This record gives sequence, C-alpha cells and structure tokens, in this order.
Amino acid sequence: MKNFDTRVYNISDFIEWDSSSLLNLSPEFQRRSVWSEKAKSYLVDTIIRGKPIPKILITQELKGTRNVRVVVDGQQRLRAILEFLEDGFKISRAHNQKWSGKTYSTLPPEIQNEILKYEIGVDILFDASYPDILDIFARLNTYSVRLNKQEQLNAKYLGFFKQAAYRLGYDFVKYWNESDVLTKTQVTRMAEATLASDLLVALVGGVQTNKAIPMYYKEFEDVEGDLPKKVKQFNRTMNVIGEIYSPHSLRNTNFRRTQLFYSLFCSIAHCLFEVDGLAGAPRVEVVGNLSKIRVRLDEISSRYDEQDESREYQQFIDYSRRATTDTSRRIWRSKFLCVKLAEVV
Repeated sequence: MKNFDTRVYNISDFIEWDSSSLLNLSPEFQRRSVWSEKAKSYLVDTIIRGKPIPKILITQELKGTRNVRVVVDGQQRLRAILEFLEDGFKISRAHNQKWSGKTYSTLPPEIQNEILKYEIGVDILFDASYPDILDIFARLNTYSVRLNKQEQLNAKYLGFFKQAAYRLGYDFVKYWNESDVLTKTQVTRMAEATLASDLLVALVGGVQTNKAIPMYYKEFEDVEGDLPKKVKQFNRTMNVIGEIYSPHSLRNTNFRRTQLFYSLFCSIAHCLFEVDGLAGAPRVEVVGNLSKIRVRLDEISSRYDEQDESREYQQFIDYSRRATTDTSRRIWRSKFLCVKLAEVV
C-alpha cells in the first residue's frame, strides 16, 4: 500500500519552514554537506534556467502542534539553495555568463522572484518510523547503474571544459544521431558528450588519444583559457562538414564510423584553422571546393569498403580498425585525409 504522497512546493515554502525551524536538514542517516561551490552554482543555474531538478524526499514529524519536515533525500540540494539565498556564494561564469559573479541579492528583482517561485517536486512519507526511513534511504541508494567514464566525468567536474563540451554535444547530437555516428542508445549513456569532448580536445591540445580527455576537464575546471575561440572553431568545422554531407548522406559512407568521423573532423579543422599534431599536413581551401572534397571523400569511403590493396589504403584501413584511438594512428589517418584532399583541390 502506498504510504507517501507527491506534492510540489515553491522555494519560498522551504525558506519559510527553515526560518521557522520546521525543516530538519541533518537527520542521522544523511551524509554531511560536501558539495563544492561549483556544484552549488550549477544547481542555481539549473533553477534560473527553469530546468527541473530531482525530487526531494521528506517525512513529517509532529512536534507539539507543528509539523517538522525531515529531509530523507535531497538535503545537499536544499542546503545549496538556502545558502545562495543568503548570499553564501556567487554564480560561476562557467555556468551562466549573464549572471556571472552575482549573489542572490545582486540579481534583478524579477530573477529573484522567479527563483522564489521555482517549484520542487516532493515525495512526503506518512507515519514512517525511523527503521522505515533508513530502509527507504538505503533503497534510494541501491538502484544505480555503474557509471561509465563519461558519466564519472559528469559527476566529478562542473567547470568550463565540461560546460563547453556538453553544449556542443547538445547542439550536434541530432546530426550525429541522424547520420548514425551515434545511436540513440549510446546517447542515453552520454556518448554525445564523449564525442564532443574528444573533438574539442583535438582543437585545444591537438590530435591525441581519447585517454587524455579527463586531463582537459581538470585543466579547464576553473580556467576558461581560449575555450570560447575553440568552441567557435568547433561550430565552424561541424557546419562545414554539414555542408559537405547531410546526415543522410554521411550515413551512407564509412565516415559515419566514429573513428573515421573523428579523422574527418580533424582534417577539415586543420584545413580551416590548423590543428596541433598535424604539422606538415597540407591545408587546402575547403569552402570553395565542397563538391571536389565530397567526391574525394566518397572515393576514400568506397576504397575502404573494397579493401583497396594499395599500400597507403591498406594502412589507412588497418589504422581505422585496430587501436583506433591511439595518438599515432589518429594523427596518421587525419594526415592521410589532408593529403588526399590536397590532390583534388
């Protein structure tokens, strides 16, 4: 039998309960508040943007004539919200450039009001004993899937590189889905963030193994550096690729394979901007020669299918099928594409 109810409360309701000592954020089974300031800023940005946050789980305990709300799950979220409303920290530029450096009291009144009116879903437990609450809390923390590498990065980092890579992933996930570079199943485990991160690393630090991705999340956690410039280059590169291949057209080539799409991206980016690690590779005019480039790329894809026996194509095929994310093989494949494009432009 159901012994809980689902309701919605405004942030202003939690403020009222907290100021009246009717909100208990420190029950015995909860972890202590360990959120970093960046994590708190990210939550506030989510609220300001009007996006949903996970539900809170509370139980009501009658003390005298007053109901005290005890937080079973969600205390760190509520602590962060209440702390922000007391000007306890500022919004990070990594999360919101418009309101960067603002505390709650320095935000415009209309934004303050929107925060106060923001609705949080709440599950309320009725007549739950202490053992029942412990059991529920344990169950909440049981149903979790082991995190993959990208999900671990998502949980650990909140800074500039993550925000840039995730925005790029959101912007181009439709193209990657429709071209079969990524499947929808892969996207459910953040594959678009992985691919965007990998490609952004190539623009920031040069063509290299995907094992380097965590290093860039860490390096650009608190420092923005030239990420805005690289994001513009990323967008430009993807737009040019989109002019060469529509999603449907790309799906009919071998460049839909993730390892080959990576090489296509790096070679086009090198022609447009010059990419570290590809020194010596020719840089051709891309925009004025889209049709010629498309014909040559189609030919390369066709020879890949035909298992072309020439030495250079055999090496390209081999480097596209074994140890595909090794730095040396990624560099070789990208340079190969640059050379082949230079032959027709």
